[in-house]
Amino acid sequence: MKFLVTGGAGFIGSAVCRHLVGDLGHHVVNLDKLTYAANLGSLKPIDSAETYTFVKGDICDEELVYSLLKDHEIDAVIHLAAESHVDRSITGPDTFIQTNIVGTCAMLQASRRYWENDLGQSEDFRFLHVSTDEVYGDLPLDEGIFTESSRYEPSSPYAASKASSDHLARAWGRTYGLPVIVTNCSNNFGPYHFPEKLIPLVILNALAMKPLPVYGKGENVRDWLYVEDHARALATAAMRGTPGETYNIGSNSERTNLGVVEAICDLLDERRPHNKSRRDLIEFVTDRPGHDLRYAIDATKIREELAWTPSVSFEEGLAQTIDWYIDNEWWWKPLLSR
Repeated sequence: MKFLVTGGAGFIGSAVCRHLVGDLGHHVVNLDKLTYAANLGSLKPIDSAETYTFVKGDICDEELVYSLLKDHEIDAVIHLAAESHVDRSITGPDTFIQTNIVGTCAMLQASRRYWENDLGQSEDFRFLHVSTDEVYGDLPLDEGIFTESSRYEPSSPYAASKASSDHLARAWGRTYGLPVIVTNCSNNFGPYHFPEKLIPLVILNALAMKPLPVYGKGENVRDWLYVEDHARALATAAMRGTPGETYNIGSNSERTNLGVVEAICDLLDERRPHNKSRRDLIEFVTDRPGHDLRYAIDATKIREELAWTPSVSFEEGLAQTIDWYIDNEWWWKPLLSR
């Protein structure tokens, strides 16, 4: 198949590109604007493959998107391009509105033109819109789980922008018949993760014996999903998912933020011993405004309908991630200096 992947130089997008090209042998056109969190080094394993093409460009440019779809005879779009860091959305929401909402509208319009005019409304075409569990708001600490029918109650500007883009994708499916699929995933982690996010930030600070900031009391809970498992899920949804359906993707690996940080400290103390325990570096800082208490995903639907299940446990994935950061300074050191 021929895929157009947007945001393919980002964390999840690069994993999807590596999986589609390197593992499955498909053709991929990667459209990425190369904003601060993008890194072409994350695509080093496939960047010389004949079935991989990189295009620098903006998803808000509808004509560019349309030309890529048409010129490369794309079979499926996997739309990942988005501003994603909650803290940045709080201090500067405008960029999130432009990229996540306006950009998604441009993607849908270009895809609709291509589907109607060039594919004759082919039943085989797919537009996969990739979203987050943050659109659902939060849950109590001791009960509840997000399903595909959970009510939308976004808390942050980031979550609100993603909720809006989800509604747009579904509207293009309902109104125009575009074969749209939506996925909502839990927190991802793994190699090639930009250092502003919790797990890579803590790993790199702990390696350098720097303070490890934890919001509030560290009681907030997230369901952690290994990024390569997520990439497999997205490929599966794009190739075998049913248009009009939503699939929640998670691994049933809930952990408190403090528990995650402590686990990283313990694993690094084993790998890089120091005369001081890294747990002593933990510092509790003022909580983030509107900080959701807990997320938890019910992934029963994608497991039963598309036969996808996560293959990497949280413990295995965290150990692999830490080892990757230890072994790949070439990737993250330039980001820190920048």
